[in-house]
Amino acid sequence: MPYYPNTDDDRHGMLEAIGVKNFHDLIKDIPEEIRLKADLKIPPAMSELEVVKHLSALADKNVSTQDAVSFLGAGAYDHFIPSAVGALLSRSEFYTAYTPYQAEVSQGTLQAIYEYQTMICRLTGMDISNASLYDAGSGLAEAALMSAVHTGRRKIVAVHPIHPLYLQVVRTYVHGQGFEIVEIPAKDGAADVDAVKKNVDESAAAVMVQQPSFFGTLSDVFALAEIARSKKALFVVGVNPISLGLLVPPGEYGADVVIGEGQPLGIPQSFGGPFLGIFAVREELIRRLPGRLAGITVDAEGNRGFVLTLQTREQQIRREKATSNICTNEGLMMLASTIYMSLMGKQGIREVAEQSSAKAHYLAEQIGKIPGFKLKYREPFFNEFLVSTPVPAEKIIDAGVGKKILAGLDVGRLIPDEDGLLIAVTEKRTRDELDGFVEFLKSFKNG
Repeated sequence: MPYYPNTDDDRHGMLEAIGVKNFHDLIKDIPEEIRLKADLKIPPAMSELEVVKHLSALADKNVSTQDAVSFLGAGAYDHFIPSAVGALLSRSEFYTAYTPYQAEVSQGTLQAIYEYQTMICRLTGMDISNASLYDAGSGLAEAALMSAVHTGRRKIVAVHPIHPLYLQVVRTYVHGQGFEIVEIPAKDGAADVDAVKKNVDESAAAVMVQQPSFFGTLSDVFALAEIARSKKALFVVGVNPISLGLLVPPGEYGADVVIGEGQPLGIPQSFGGPFLGIFAVREELIRRLPGRLAGITVDAEGNRGFVLTLQTREQQIRREKATSNICTNEGLMMLASTIYMSLMGKQGIREVAEQSSAKAHYLAEQIGKIPGFKLKYREPFFNEFLVSTPVPAEKIIDAGVGKKILAGLDVGRLIPDEDGLLIAVTEKRTRDELDGFVEFLKSFKNG
């Protein structure tokens, strides 16, 4: 946006044009007692050169994954992104986050959506995928709304460990709509199947679980699916898409709705966004799907073309009957993940999953040998695990920053009743980096 400076004469002319003598006359309707009397607390004006230096100095205070070894996860992971993703994404015809209302004018965008939908369905084992949501949290919230509309019920059973921030988004979405959210505490770091069975009845609209969980553990999703099915509640599964290179896809164990954070599919961590919400369903739920679908067709001359096929919950289609407002979704992030999946292919994603999991298990084993450290839960895990530490996790994290190590997440910051260091490992970590992290942690073994 261009900057147009105004001179005193300019300002005087504008005030005169609207019939006031000065600026104070312009704001006379604002009560005197709430007006700011002191000067604004901003530094004096700088030249462009000075501003660049100032902002660069501020930016240098950050520790990025470009110059540190990262073990941070909790929903956002430091995976390798092929340079072709950024190169193709920045082409002028794609480089907008805005989703066109008249998408047919952009066959490239529609084809990208179509390809994305197809690959997400193959990855999750589901019948239908929409063109993406904002992030996993909005996906989980939309799944709650869908479940309520489909079943006519208002009880949502959230099976922990679920990402606490995802649940916070759900509460925000359903606030004031008469929903009851029943949270089932975890048992030994994974889903407590017996407790779920006791709390799911004919009033439940959905049973929600995360696989892998917020703690990285794996739960008996087959048993949970059976419980949901027995009470005719929808079974909603949150996934890390990379994990599906190794784990059974949710469509094969009875998921009705699959949501997930698509960031691991070629999207930078970027301080927590913009991200990508995966949303896929069984075919019978297609008309309750939030967002839009792109399809393939042929025109009157037999040429292949792509069209927006369905958007039953969108506000520009159903106006007052709409239950979603996804007019500007993360279209550019959807394109990034489409390019990533195209480049990696089935074998590539499987290799990323295998390397991430194998390296995580190696690191967990080595950390478990350090006096004072131990795995908090012994359930199977994918690429993330929670560690009990001999000193507060925050102390380890702070010390790591100075050594260019992002040690993980202090889970107590998000879950007051829990403590420990949540550590994630991706295919990017080398053996030297893993061993170096272990040596760093050894400095805390005596507290």
